[in-house]
Amino acid sequence: MPSPALLRLDNLPSPGPQESLLRSVAAKPASQPQAAPAAVGDIEASKRLAAFTAVDRHILPEHKVIGIGSGSTVPYVVERILQQGKELNKDRVFIPTGFQSKELIVKGGLLLGDVDQYPTIDVTIDGADEVDDALNCIKGGGACHLREKVLAEAAETFVVVADFRKNSSLLGTNYVQGVPIEVAPFAYAKLLQNLHRLGSPAAALRMAKMKAGPVVSDNGNFIIDAPFSEDYLKDPHELLTTIKMLTGVVEVGLFCGMAKAAYFGNAVSSFLFA
Repeated sequence: MPSPALLRLDNLPSPGPQESLLRSVAAKPASQPQAAPAAVGDIEASKRLAAFTAVDRHILPEHKVIGIGSGSTVPYVVERILQQGKELNKDRVFIPTGFQSKELIVKGGLLLGDVDQYPTIDVTIDGADEVDDALNCIKGGGACHLREKVLAEAAETFVVVADFRKNSSLLGTNYVQGVPIEVAPFAYAKLLQNLHRLGSPAAALRMAKMKAGPVVSDNGNFIIDAPFSEDYLKDPHELLTTIKMLTGVVEVGLFCGMAKAAYFGNAVSSFLFA
């Protein structure tokens, strides 16, 4: 029997326009020509600025349990936390979302904890693959989105940091690889078929680059990348709910209504969406 998600999608109304919940510090004029691709040095500088600003505003002395996310911006988050000094950090516990953040915590000499011990987190700071006007995010490019979502939900405050390339008005505009979906290996073939029927004909199992076979998450699962059209991504929460109902899906890399703020850096400054 088809999953209820497959039966529901045929009868879904077209998603309506989504009201923007954000404000931008400086909007780019529509008539301005498209800029040339940013240099690598500028991109790294933008990540650092975004991370430093988020830590300065959200990792306060009273915060004792802190979630550390994954991705290329997160090392700058840990760098700024270390700059706050040993006195502030000696009574803090840091919860990682995966292998990368665990290594950053350990190498930084910070106290490593686990969400089993600390199911309530003061602040989690994490990166994102793309963030829309309502602070909905695509995450999972690094195959860590299950643990990332657990720590985001456990946090009193969830903050996203990224460079300016990750900021868009609609999910799927800049991050075109598709919605990352962590799935039970046993069910991946069935789920690919389900996703093709649901509106993602290009959905595919993510393959490893330095080994033969598929990418395997820290939890021992496979990852499917499922591109969806604008019509579906205009309402990411509805899409999230539909995919999550499919049997065999472990977690979906759509983070809807979770972030309190998102910080995007450029080469010389950072700006806030909240």
